[in-house]
Amino acid sequence: MPRLRVRTVLDAPPEVVWRELEDVTSHVRWMHDARAIEITSERTSGVGTTFDCETRIGPLRTVDRMEITAWDPPRRMGVRHVGLVTGSGTFTLRPGRGRRGAGRTRFEWSERLRFPWWLGGPLGVLVARPVLRRIWRRNLRALATLVTDAAR
Repeated sequence: MPRLRVRTVLDAPPEVVWRELEDVTSHVRWMHDARAIEITSERTSGVGTTFDCETRIGPLRTVDRMEITAWDPPRRMGVRHVGLVTGSGTFTLRPGRGRRGAGRTRFEWSERLRFPWWLGGPLGVLVARPVLRRIWRRNLRALATLVTDAAR
């Protein structure tokens, strides 16, 4: 399963970035492809939390079912995709380095996804890779705006 990955440096410390990430339902504020997120478990945060994310990319719409599999504040959040698209994903946060890195976060979004046969299976993932990277980079720019404003 090929890995899709995007990285950026955010002008906010990991603790501020984590505050934006920990409320999964608020991801619609910065994920342009996420239309709605509904918690489907009794837990609302941490490992074992499940949720449905209504996703739209162009004319394609789906409900992405996910479960939180890693929860290490303010370092890492992992999910398992168990709906139509399967696989796993991780947000990794690391403090910035050096003088210019103080108060900053190195952020990585990594996913390993499997598409169903009717979306092209493995070939569909390869074709979708540049589109998904472009969408995720746009999402990270929106996240950067939110956390930079919160850090002030």
